[in-house]
Amino acid sequence: MVALVAVVAACPSLAAVTPVPAAKPGGTASEDYQPSLTVVAGVPVPAKKREVPEGYVATKPKLVLRSQLPAKDYFGAANGPAPLKARAIGSYAKGCLAGGASLPPDGASWQAMRLSRNRNWGHPELIDYLKDLATDAPNVGWNGLLVGDLAQPRGGPMLSGHASHQIGLDADIWLTEMPNRRLTVEEREEISAISMLKGPLDIKGADRRVDPGKWTDTHARLIRRAASDKRVARIFVNPTIKKALCEFEKSRDRVWLRKVRPWWGHHYHFHVRLACPKSSGGCKNQNPPPPGDGCGSHLTYWLSDEPWVPKNPPKPGEKPKIVKKRPMALASLPKACRTVLTAQ
Repeated sequence: MVALVAVVAACPSLAAVTPVPAAKPGGTASEDYQPSLTVVAGVPVPAKKREVPEGYVATKPKLVLRSQLPAKDYFGAANGPAPLKARAIGSYAKGCLAGGASLPPDGASWQAMRLSRNRNWGHPELIDYLKDLATDAPNVGWNGLLVGDLAQPRGGPMLSGHASHQIGLDADIWLTEMPNRRLTVEEREEISAISMLKGPLDIKGADRRVDPGKWTDTHARLIRRAASDKRVARIFVNPTIKKALCEFEKSRDRVWLRKVRPWWGHHYHFHVRLACPKSSGGCKNQNPPPPGDGCGSHLTYWLSDEPWVPKNPPKPGEKPKIVKKRPMALASLPKACRTVLTAQ
């Protein structure tokens, strides 16, 4: 700018033919607005900006949806819920959430963890279920719940972690009891849940049981209470925990065990999955679990070497091969999820 002023000063004829605009091109100059100027190095500079008119609201830029871009980028960027009627849309691993509700960070018998993730959202029916379970937890000897991930404000694929948790009907509940005090924000980010494993599972002939120094009957009673609710479709636990639950239940009432399914991981928390609410058109339930309590041959397989011990382990010094999956594209989700994304 200084260089330009110098050129104009050196060439009076240039200054005579170069008009200086009174206002920004395309703008409107108000007659009662005269910006105060200050001179810096010989150049006039506005000292203050025009005040924002009272009641002015900036228009939000229109969200442009591109079908082939990763859906997780869109849903991971949504800070709040879609202001629509509550509805779980699609399937647990390919869908979204309209009208999501948040689980408050604190309740009388629960505390939400990892608040920075903004994943304490779910279908209102899931929030009601968690509050009911938390209320009953002290009745089975459990002080209160530490609640992990539910869903993002509008559901959908997450930027990291879970493949499911997309329609607001999944919740992770820690196998660590709530303490008798309120955890700080920092503690909720840094504290780790406690694993119930006695040892590693991927060693040939490993002892695939829960650690008796950590696992208690109170853990079992809490999961039994969680699974006994009619709203629950499944509960995922580590196979070692499923074995412990099969041994815990001595009565003939073993119906609840059918819902508790062995799965990878899940030794720090148990994963509750609700059935689709009747009011959620377009929500797809998982097929029902197989008949029986799930404590037979199927569980025997899960506790054998076959699922855990690598058949072709990497050679010493060789890095294991990591196969990266292509992110789910927005086009893969139900069309209604576009409405969920653009709702304001």
